[in-house]
Amino acid sequence: MTKDYKFTWAGFLFVLVHLTCLAVFWVGITWTAAFLCLFMFVLRKFGITGGYHRYFSHRSYRTSRFFQFCLAFIGGMSAQKGALWWAAHHRHHHKHSDTEEDLHSAKLEGFVWSHVGWVLSNEYDEYDSKAVTDLTKFPELVFLDKYHFIPPVVAAVACFLIGGWVGLLWGFFVSTVILYHTTFAINSLCHMFGSQRYATGEASKNSLWLAIVTMGEGWHNNHHHYQLSARQGFFWWEVDITYYILLTLNKLGIIWDIKHPPAKLLKPEAMIPSARAAVGGAVEPEPQIARAA
Repeated sequence: MTKDYKFTWAGFLFVLVHLTCLAVFWVGITWTAAFLCLFMFVLRKFGITGGYHRYFSHRSYRTSRFFQFCLAFIGGMSAQKGALWWAAHHRHHHKHSDTEEDLHSAKLEGFVWSHVGWVLSNEYDEYDSKAVTDLTKFPELVFLDKYHFIPPVVAAVACFLIGGWVGLLWGFFVSTVILYHTTFAINSLCHMFGSQRYATGEASKNSLWLAIVTMGEGWHNNHHHYQLSARQGFFWWEVDITYYILLTLNKLGIIWDIKHPPAKLLKPEAMIPSARAAVGGAVEPEPQIARAA
């Protein structure tokens, strides 16, 4: 199956965001701009990992309608379209991973298409609303999805007001490009490099270094084996920053009913033979997670 690359306005804006980053060689950097870059990366990355992915796509915990909106807005500031579009396509990916129906299979289509080609293709501008009926019942989410340009514009204006032109450049443009490629790397690199713990029938892999730069998303084989878990680093040594943030939000009473992998999946016999020695026979107890009254 060969994919066609066509010029789109979304593709033009995507390239323009990248080219704008070259201005750093002329404007330099300030401490405020550096802080903005880091802060906007971490905040918006959590909007993708903890919001778009673990909440909207997989419903791995529960929260209030207000914080649900906050997650959609923060994720939307990443300029990766709306939560409904993102979740619908991601659910489709899990249903058809590494088959002819997969939107971004690195195994079948190669690195470039799985990393960024599918995002820029106008073939996927729309999504199947039937795949996200649990989300379309909220008009505020439908509004943000339709006008998905609003959150990134708000983010850009905030960066400018805080740090001026250099703040806008580093806080919005540079951090957005980093966000793009760390997010896309899970679709591409995490299906090409790393190790497999579970036989999932497709090419998902676990990667420590990708888990670090993506705040926990690099434990991709774990995730494909049990998608409902809010914890993707199944063991204590598997760094999962997003999960740590979710635990903190749970302690504050902002989220609840956090889902974890069943204990049977953490036993060596549930894994492929080559992965069993790495975990031994230890099974971590499931944390006691507060539930809503």
